[in-house]
Amino acid sequence: MDVSDVMAAHARRLPELDERWTPRPFARDELARALVDGRVAGVATHPLDNVRGNIAMLLEGDPDKRFGLNGLSDGFRFADVLALVADAAGVPIDPEGRFGEVHIAPEPILDACAAIGTSLAAAAGRGDRLLIATGHPGALDVLYRELERLAVARGASVVRPADGERWRDPDRDHDWTIGYLSGVGMITDGRAPRHTHRPDAMRRMLERERPDLVLADHGFAGAAIEAGVPTVAVADVNDPALLVARAQGRTEVVVVMDDHVPPEAYWPCFQAAAAAFPQVSDLGRREGYRNDGPFP
Repeated sequence: MDVSDVMAAHARRLPELDERWTPRPFARDELARALVDGRVAGVATHPLDNVRGNIAMLLEGDPDKRFGLNGLSDGFRFADVLALVADAAGVPIDPEGRFGEVHIAPEPILDACAAIGTSLAAAAGRGDRLLIATGHPGALDVLYRELERLAVARGASVVRPADGERWRDPDRDHDWTIGYLSGVGMITDGRAPRHTHRPDAMRRMLERERPDLVLADHGFAGAAIEAGVPTVAVADVNDPALLVARAQGRTEVVVVMDDHVPPEAYWPCFQAAAAAFPQVSDLGRREGYRNDGPFP
């Protein structure tokens, strides 16, 4: 199947958006409650044994957990990384615990999304080029698409390097292809966009064009940070690589939240980011912001 057909089929599976995705002021406690109701915050999908296991694999150098980043174990012990996760999630984690729930507070999500909005607003004000990509199509791509619209309405441009580029790994019976849904990049297997931790698609993108700012997650974010490109990122509680990179001073903004709930649940994240743009309540009326569905 042609990559444009794959993207079109994926777009048809995404939900229609309601008025909650139109930029306007919201009370912070309303946004916080909505994050918990939508399971973006609250009890994380990944339990403590999974979080601990991923930290251990990261420190052992597992490529799947490194997201394309090098030097993540330098000076970091297991307890240090677990503490980074707890701090970013806003809820303590018992360092002696082995099993049980991991919790994510909504307030740090709102703060970090506001920081993403600040970065995007500044980039838009400069007319910067943005590169947006996700390893979680069907979850984060709607949020990213609306943030793209917001930034473009204020002066940013979105680049789509390596669109349609195709390659095959020796152990696979299919090609990987880079595709874009509007300005949101992802990889497909020729049938559908795929969840991935891999950094190679972002590496290929950056070989074609170096943007001014990246908005991404998983290996897309890791590869951009490794390349020294300013990056704002999303990570789940079991994605410690990006948090270690932040602790190393290699990136500044990492939102820790559940990254695989229904895409419409991320509207509070969008509104928290939108509030960082000047005159947010006027964006729809005067700045060309459109909200007429998930994708044009």
